[in-house]
Amino acid sequence: MKASALAAGSSILAGRSPDALAAAYLSGTRSARLALTFKPYTLELKHVFTLASSSRSTTPVVLTQIDYGDLVGYGEASMPPYLGESHESAISFPSKIKLGKYENPFELETILSDIDAVAQGNPAAKASVDIALHDLVGKIMNQPWYNIWGFSKEKTPYTSFTIGIDTPDVVRQKVGEAAEFKILKVKLGRDTDKEMIETIRSVTDKPLCVDVNEGWKDKEIALEMVHWLKEKGVVFVEQPMPRTWFDEHAWLTERSPLPIMGDEAVQRLKDVQRAHGAYSGINIKLMKSTGMREAHKMIVLARSLGMKLMIGCMTESTVGISAAAQFLPLADYADLDGPLLLSRDVATGVSITKEGIEFPNEDGCGVHLREG
Repeated sequence: MKASALAAGSSILAGRSPDALAAAYLSGTRSARLALTFKPYTLELKHVFTLASSSRSTTPVVLTQIDYGDLVGYGEASMPPYLGESHESAISFPSKIKLGKYENPFELETILSDIDAVAQGNPAAKASVDIALHDLVGKIMNQPWYNIWGFSKEKTPYTSFTIGIDTPDVVRQKVGEAAEFKILKVKLGRDTDKEMIETIRSVTDKPLCVDVNEGWKDKEIALEMVHWLKEKGVVFVEQPMPRTWFDEHAWLTERSPLPIMGDEAVQRLKDVQRAHGAYSGINIKLMKSTGMREAHKMIVLARSLGMKLMIGCMTESTVGISAAAQFLPLADYADLDGPLLLSRDVATGVSITKEGIEFPNEDGCGVHLREG
């Protein structure tokens, strides 16, 4: 989809007044105020999750709720260690936000710009409020967000299933658990990289993509590895070298037989222009971008620059994944398997199945919290 079409889709709120969109609901809530609540939660993983530089079995999250009249919007902040956020910071930040002063939830640009200015950083905490507010506004409009933006839910890529770094026996077990998925995402970045790929190739010939998480520290070796990975059926390589190595990535991208995708190097809108030329495409995650508002702007810019687009996630529940999934019709690649890695999910919403992403017949982001 061309950037001009994307921009036109994003103007649906600006081009029509709230009264025209949801007059019946808003007319009955003129005295209502937005009310924000939030609570910490810890997501337990099925397996220890190992990357190039760390391992963990849990992820701290904060679940966010915005009430307006008799409707509720839900959001989530997922905070893996490298983001530098925690339960403490993600609770401290929302406590500074005074949503009650806003009468009109449709003023997304004003409200979310104000929230972004409250303090530097805190992208996941900001995303949790952004997602909850979008979920709420979609419910007021009686539409899911892919419809509001004018996207077709039928045009979504298959999501990959992530295989973390582990011993050969455990890797084979994980591949077996992912039997229904059509593409696997393999974590690399250690001296066992070739062993990881060979182990997986011993049990499946499915297409692979790899995420190095900045693990390679030499551009010549990186290029050699990319050529080897192409021979092994890999379709793209994500963040092969440190995020600050823009010149080295530009060198690699120019010579690479596979697309090179930027992840850690591309956090927010300001990073997209710089990534152009250094990477073939970018991986947009709501927990980096501060939520759906800025992610949409990043997509418009990346597409205008001719870059490939991936919609990814942290270790998130279905709350965050359902928000990210609203953008999938615009993506070349999807990595939204977060809920599948959990021992217990906290919500229902979009479903990830062997047939692809299934959207519920629900408004907003389609999320409902589970009991308990």
